[in-house]
Formats: sequence, structure tokens, C-alpha cells
Amino acid sequence: MEFIFTEDDLALREAVSRFLMTEAAPEVLRDIWQGDSGRSPQLRSAIAEQGVMALSIPEMYDGLGMGDLIWSLMSQELGYFAIPDSLIDTAYVGGYLVQQLPDDISQKENWLKAIAHGELRIAIAHSLESFVADAHLADVIFWFNEEGLFALQQEDVSLTLNTSIDSSRRIYHMQVINASPQRLVGAQQAEQIQSSIQLRGALANAGQHIGLAQRMLDLSIDYVNQRKQFGKLIGSFQAIKHKLADVVSAIEIVKPALYRAAFALENNQENSAVYVSQAVLQAREASKLAAKHGIQAHGAMGYTWEVDHQMFMKRCYALQNSWGRSSYYQKLVFEAVLAQPDLSDPAHVFSAQPDLHK
Repeated sequence: MEFIFTEDDLALREAVSRFLMTEAAPEVLRDIWQGDSGRSPQLRSAIAEQGVMALSIPEMYDGLGMGDLIWSLMSQELGYFAIPDSLIDTAYVGGYLVQQLPDDISQKENWLKAIAHGELRIAIAHSLESFVADAHLADVIFWFNEEGLFALQQEDVSLTLNTSIDSSRRIYHMQVINASPQRLVGAQQAEQIQSSIQLRGALANAGQHIGLAQRMLDLSIDYVNQRKQFGKLIGSFQAIKHKLADVVSAIEIVKPALYRAAFALENNQENSAVYVSQAVLQAREASKLAAKHGIQAHGAMGYTWEVDHQMFMKRCYALQNSWGRSSYYQKLVFEAVLAQPDLSDPAHVFSAQPDLHK
């Protein structure tokens, strides 16, 4: 199996990375995080102009018609720069959700076009998480219950802010006060839609953790190559080298798992949930390792407000349970392996498949 991305995919990732390097520098993020909403409409609009919001929207709705694979790259970039916004929930997960709605839903076309142009904010309330991210600014809040899928407005809910260790993260406890039949947009399809978007939310969570781990590693390398102790750069000490090398190994090991999971989702393959679970579990461990060793490399200064490392470390911790706790994904993997003992066999995992892109 030839596991590669196209030149266009990599060029798009590089273009977005260069853009965010300028527009989302740490000093910019600090200003955004300390604002009342914790969000920057200007930054979101600028990102939309780069085409990020249109990635997964079909071309007939002004999108680019791309799939899950491109988000395995893009989510890493959004994690690397710790973008404080609900871009993924809207553009990727929300966009996929809206596409699955019945064609007789009158708002479907308008929602998809609005997502592609960066004019719509979506929040998603699902069964794997107690809180709803960015519900306070959402134009549409998709909510699942036993009756189906509802598209709620701000007047339909009561929101209570939950404080997070990550000051950029806005998560709310949501109480629904109006779930009228007029808000119901999916009844028969609700269970299937919820299952599929949870996997995509988890895939994006894994990508963000890999991006966060890489950023914390880069910041740590920069620091240890400047800081001296006993007249020597601390980056020359074997203990520091070994810790950072462990982070490098963790990041490189999880990337193929992420890409395999994205490929499985994009091609509706059997065991997609297992592949996504493996990627999530490994990515979360990699980012926690990067956070831990990053603090040690910074001499415990890594958690203070003045040091950039703390922003990415806090985001790492805040996203550990987003789109489902690790115990949930561990259970999925354990059950799959017990049911199919040969599932972990390399010949099964990377069986003959077409290239990532034909």
C-alpha cells in the first residue's frame, strides 16, 4: 500500500501554515484569549479566505469537495498554532453533519454555503461530552436526543459557562428549553449521523494533539538551545536529549495511525472506529508526553503565563476528553481485538488498498 499525500495536499497545508505563522502568533493569541468572547471574527474570516472552511463542503455548495484525509493534515496545523475557535466543529464535523441531513430540510443548502464562506458557526451537543464548545456564539446548535437530531437557536437553550484550564476554551453546560418539532431536522438518521460525526470529531482531536505535541517540542528545542547551565547549553545534556527524543518518537509513531484512520473514514472501511480510537489514544499520550517533558526542559517555567509553552500545554490538557474520554476509545479497541484476534496483524492493518489519492 502506497501511503502518500498529493503535492496539492501538502502545498495547501504549507500555505495555511505560513498564513497562521503570521496571523496567529502567540502574542496575538494572548490578546484573543483575554477578550470577553475568546474569539476573533477577523482571524476567523481571514482563515475562511484561505479556503479552510470550504474544504469538506461539496463543490455544488461553493466548497472544495475534499474529505477526511485533508483534515488529518489541517487539524495538525490548527493544533500547532492553538487556534482558539470552533473551526473544526463547524467546517469539518458540522459540515459533514449537514451533508447527511435529508434533502427535504429547507436550510440544508443555505447552511452548507454559509459554512463554505465562513458565515456560519456551528456547535454540536453529543453524547460523549457533557459540555458544548462555543455554544455562546453558535448560529446553530445541533443536539441529539431520543427523538432525533434538532437544530436549535440561542433562544432555545440556557447556557452556563464552565471554567477551563485553557483560558481560550469556551465550554458550556447546556439546558434545552425549547425542542419543538419545528427544530427537528433528522429523526431516522440521527443515530447514524451521531456515530459518524463522533468519529470525525475524534479524528480531528487526534490531529490537534499531534500538532500541539510538535509545537511544544519545537518550543522546548528552541529553549534548550539558548539556556545555559554551568556554562553549557542545557540542550547538550544527555538527559534533556533523551526526553526530547522520546517526544519525537511518540509523534512519528502516531502519524501513520492518524492517516490510516482518516483513510478508513474517507473510504467507509470496516473497523474505522478502531483505527480512529488507536489514533486518538496514541495522539493524546504523545501530547501529554510533550507537555511533561516540555515543562522539565523549561525548568518548570513552562507553565507560567510569560512562556509560550503554557498555552499549548493547557490546550493539550483541555482537549484530553474532548469528543470522548480515552477510556471510551480503549474499550472500543479492546472489544475489537477480542472479537478479531488478527486485527492487529500488519497484513490486516495495511492490506492491499488503492493509493490515498487516485
